[in-house]
Amino acid sequence: MSESPADRDAPNRSSVELPLTTGALARRLGVAPTTLRSWEQRYGIGPAVRAEGRHRRWTPRDVALLAEMCRLTSSGVPPAEAAQAALEAAGAHAERPVRTPGRSRAAGALPLGDVRQECRGLARAAVRLDSPAVERRLADAVDRYGVVVAWQEVMVPTLHAVGRKWASSGDRYVEVEHLLSWHVSTALRRHTPVSGPHADAPPVVLACAPGEQHTLPIEALNAALGELALPTRMFGAAVPAEALTAAVRRLGPAAVVLWAQARSTASPPLARQVADIRWGVKGARRQPSVVLAGPGWSGTSARGALRPTTLTDAVDLLSAAYEASAT
Repeated sequence: MSESPADRDAPNRSSVELPLTTGALARRLGVAPTTLRSWEQRYGIGPAVRAEGRHRRWTPRDVALLAEMCRLTSSGVPPAEAAQAALEAAGAHAERPVRTPGRSRAAGALPLGDVRQECRGLARAAVRLDSPAVERRLADAVDRYGVVVAWQEVMVPTLHAVGRKWASSGDRYVEVEHLLSWHVSTALRRHTPVSGPHADAPPVVLACAPGEQHTLPIEALNAALGELALPTRMFGAAVPAEALTAAVRRLGPAAVVLWAQARSTASPPLARQVADIRWGVKGARRQPSVVLAGPGWSGTSARGALRPTTLTDAVDLLSAAYEASAT
């Protein structure tokens, strides 16, 4: 059988020009195939070509349309609005009307509520497991608002939304929480100076109570203090009591922050032990301010310990403690 001109030319076409399968397009855009099918069902963004057997084949025009849809949703635009804008930009609005968005919520959308627009873009990127977009959005939030606002108004609401989605969906979305948490930690560390003008001054020690594995809140505090050029020493998760007290004696810190997410990890005896540590010459001995941070300390008390309720409160308290130790 003789070949048609199109068949003869096919080997010479680039892969970009050839129609793509749904799987190939999903890999190119960095989304799940189910997302593409959902967008087609909900918003009328489907392939222009269907091969025999009803297999989808996405043309270059379809690829450009979906790429614009991804760009818009990643920037925080709701999917229904993104579909409308993408179709209009492609000049296809009259040919492919967007369906009534009675179910305008994209598959896997997180229950965010009334939050900053940046949260929505971050959440959508996290659900798509789009690491480059998550990293970019977190960096943009810190650069634009600073660590404290980025943490309290962008990172925390999104992390809480992922947690609620996980709790209500039978252990699904665990991978989303892990990916988002990793990138939040990375963003906070990248915005924490290694040293500053007060590098030789008494530092602030930050540590999780023994058995406590949740470090993101004190990582945020560490980054926020770094923005103020206050010296810190971060010891991270589940610090043994003996190791913490040894570090406090060696460093002579201005303050010690003990983080406890759960009551089961909060240790009032350890807090009292740290508060009783003294150093220096007789007559001019010093001791650290002790800051009990996190919900695990609720309902407990330790002599002289400070109890901030927000990151802003903690930064203010520690700034004051640092100033007092420097005088």
